[in-house]
Amino acid sequence: MNTYALVVLAALLVEFVVGVVADLLNLRALRAELPEEFRDVYEPEKYARSQEYTRAKTRFGFLPKTFDLALLLAFWGCGGFAWLDAWTRSFGLGEVSVGLLFVSALLFGRTLLDLPFKWYSTFVIEERFGFNKTTKKTFVADQFKVLLLGVVLGGPLLAAILWFFGSVGANAWLWCWGVVTVFSVALHFIAPTWIMPLFNKFEPLDEGELRGAILDYAKRVSFPLEGLFVIDGSRRSTKANAFFTGFGKRKRVALYDTLIETHDTDELVAIVAHEIGHYKKRHILQGLALSIAQTGIVFFLLSVFLLHAGLFEAFGVERPSVHAGLVFFSLLWAPIDLVLSYLLQAFSRKNEYEADRFARETTGSHERLIAGLKRLSADSLSNLTPHPFYVALHYSHPPLLQRIQALRS
Repeated sequence: MNTYALVVLAALLVEFVVGVVADLLNLRALRAELPEEFRDVYEPEKYARSQEYTRAKTRFGFLPKTFDLALLLAFWGCGGFAWLDAWTRSFGLGEVSVGLLFVSALLFGRTLLDLPFKWYSTFVIEERFGFNKTTKKTFVADQFKVLLLGVVLGGPLLAAILWFFGSVGANAWLWCWGVVTVFSVALHFIAPTWIMPLFNKFEPLDEGELRGAILDYAKRVSFPLEGLFVIDGSRRSTKANAFFTGFGKRKRVALYDTLIETHDTDELVAIVAHEIGHYKKRHILQGLALSIAQTGIVFFLLSVFLLHAGLFEAFGVERPSVHAGLVFFSLLWAPIDLVLSYLLQAFSRKNEYEADRFARETTGSHERLIAGLKRLSADSLSNLTPHPFYVALHYSHPPLLQRIQALRS
């Protein structure tokens, strides 16, 4: 076992152990006593149910984590990568086509093996706690659409990356960085109009008190709201949400129908104010810029390690290739990705505080947003006492109690 193999193995094991430790600490952080702040939205029975929901999701989560790691190690140890490389080459295709077949086979196999876990999570756990509204037909259709999008959008992008690294030479990483950047920016424009409607219906919010209140608020903060939509979230779950997406004339605010059903007008305006706050504070542009910078770093490091003989030796593959190098580098990248994820989650939580503050200042009240957030938490049985280490690893939003304290400070 060479140095590359040792690094990848250590990275996989450390990532797994860190995730398990975070989960265990999060379970231990559950408190039997309902926090005073939430007594107006949680009955004792509902609070106990929220803790049981956290336990059920966390305990079940150990299974796919363990299965994925065991499967990867078994596939690696049995020479699976070498076998798959030989099999894809046996068709006599060009390097790009071989690469597409190699990577697609790995992704498709992983997706197929993960389906039973997704099915159980949706139709057993979410069903048990009263959240699931997804039919089996919708579930299957969603998986097919995701697969189709992967082929239509991801296929050409992967082919371009394989071709650049196989043909351009030392500057291939710059070309790949540029192509992926253009693709990512374009996706922000086309996703609201062409991709999201594949999964949900977007209907314009009907004329009435709510639409008028939101448009009046948007006018006050000089936000040209091009689209205000209702999503049929109830088609899949009783959980509620709202989000802002898109740029320029494609930007839109979307409210789940489940959100509108459970919140009053003042709360909904405050929630929309939070989403507009992300735009006004340039959080979306900042996130895109960080993503572009991270992509550039990844491609540069990929160009450094891509064809190192030791990397292929670690996985038992005799013939270096761009497609196998991409897969092996993704495993080598895991420890760096873990650190970057920690930093990006912290950055996201900071942005959430800023958007909350924007909503408080522009609506003239913090209590409206607090009431809306508390109701959202209760309806989704959120964990009110997450462990700080778990928050640092997994939370893109601050824990609700901390958000409330910040809004009132």
